[in-house]
Amino acid sequence: MASLPRIGWIGAGRMGVPMAGFVLKAGYPLTVFSRSAASRQKLVAQGASEALSTADCTRGADVIFSAVADDAALRDVALGAHGVLANARPGAIFADTSTVSPQVSAEVDREAAARGVGYLRMPISGNAASARTGDITVLVSGPQADWRRVKPIAETFSKAQAYLGEGEEARYMKLVINAIVVNTGQAMAEALTLGRKAGLEWNLMLDTIAQSTIASPLAQGQDHAAETARFHADDGSAVDPEGHGPDARGGRRPRMSMPLTARTRELWQGLLAAGFENEDYMAAVKLAEQRAGLSTDRVDEGDKK
Repeated sequence: MASLPRIGWIGAGRMGVPMAGFVLKAGYPLTVFSRSAASRQKLVAQGASEALSTADCTRGADVIFSAVADDAALRDVALGAHGVLANARPGAIFADTSTVSPQVSAEVDREAAARGVGYLRMPISGNAASARTGDITVLVSGPQADWRRVKPIAETFSKAQAYLGEGEEARYMKLVINAIVVNTGQAMAEALTLGRKAGLEWNLMLDTIAQSTIASPLAQGQDHAAETARFHADDGSAVDPEGHGPDARGGRRPRMSMPLTARTRELWQGLLAAGFENEDYMAAVKLAEQRAGLSTDRVDEGDKK
């Protein structure tokens, strides 16, 4: 029986910890590195070995996963003398699960090819809450042969996997999904505020939406954020127009007009100006209510069931 591949895991944040935890539960030998020692210990406590640098985590690994915050973090992890690609053995596979631009991903691809390292783009559709239950979808692009090797590992932490092509297709697909999510969130914020202004009871509106023709997992997730009236970004979906938010960077390469997304980006700037940078993107509800002259403390006003 062939031995399981050795896994290097870089990034132990809200997404990285639960995903790597599933890999450990499946029996894969896993070494973790994160800049935060406390974050590393969350996986060490589950059976992971601890590395003290990206290079140490990479050496000897057959597959290296990264789950980092943004373009700058991916460049830092992947490139340079102490990065993954300079320290991975030829034939190893680097699988990045982060939400980053197609442009920086292409930079990593060029360096990986030059060093004989396989490179998979594997952004995640889901959030930290769904990652904890394995209820996420992996969007994948890169060499098919490399994906066949990594797919059994991805299946340990995800409910579905969508292979999209050989290049940056997964990065663009993540931008497509993000655009739909945040534009829908803005529409719901405006519509719910309209209902409140007209005197509709808050939870009655949410219950009715859940039974209507627009009911969907996306709408239900946004309903839940609105229902709790707690828009804290514990699921990694903080207001960030350059990251999780309505990112138009992917739209520039095809030279297409994205007026709705551009307008949503303007609204997100309003959220930042209003001090909501550490809240979930559905805090757009609060901003819409403020602009309509409504209190944002609706749960304390008797709207609770």
